[in-house]
Amino acid sequence: MTVPLAIDPALDPARIAPVFARMGRLHLPGVFDPAAAAEVGAAFGADVPWVKSWRTNGPSLDGSLQDFEGLTPELRADFDADMARAAQAGFCFRFDAWRLSDDIDAGRRRGGALAPLEAVHDFLNSERFLGFVRAVTGEPRCDYCDVMVSRYRPGDFLSVHDDDIVGKKRLFAYVLNFTPVWRADWGGVLNFLDEDGHVAEGDTPAFNALNLFRVPQAHAVTYVTPFAAGPRLSITGWVRTRQ
Repeated sequence: MTVPLAIDPALDPARIAPVFARMGRLHLPGVFDPAAAAEVGAAFGADVPWVKSWRTNGPSLDGSLQDFEGLTPELRADFDADMARAAQAGFCFRFDAWRLSDDIDAGRRRGGALAPLEAVHDFLNSERFLGFVRAVTGEPRCDYCDVMVSRYRPGDFLSVHDDDIVGKKRLFAYVLNFTPVWRADWGGVLNFLDEDGHVAEGDTPAFNALNLFRVPQAHAVTYVTPFAAGPRLSITGWVRTRQ
């Protein structure tokens, strides 16, 4: 990174905290210096080690993106039919992922053109970010973040869920958006649902914006349409505690 990552000083936690306390979520535009955000955004165009990540009726799975894209029309139709049936009844998803925390925890750093994405991982696990989250949320137990780089292309989605898994110790979810241009009618909208299942709020991907929200909270990423002009790009994960 030629420009260090830092939260925009105009984003004052003392002013933001009452909104988070009331809503349990925030959408913060312009979270990084524009030049730093541009470096991170450009790294999505490098040779990211994507895998295909999905869930239908069973556990979450990761597989070779090349194998997935090489499915015959018949096998793709079968996969899509299984996905549709499962999504009607439960929690399902499909998107491209790079599980960055897994790589870094295993001592694998790729550097080069991917270094800005790895720098985001380091920033999210620094006192600069964790202290900001503690100040905004009033939660002192924010110990670390796990980090995944994600890409949603046409046909990808994340159905309704609340992120609350026993033993994961997730306090908050976050999404850092790096999609250059997006329209809500292309799908890929982060929707928050109320107790009646209505959409209480929907955030369209916006470059250099941070979504932060309390776990558990019902939310979904809407189906990306065939006419979306590009992929939905983000860095996402959870703020977690070791306690």
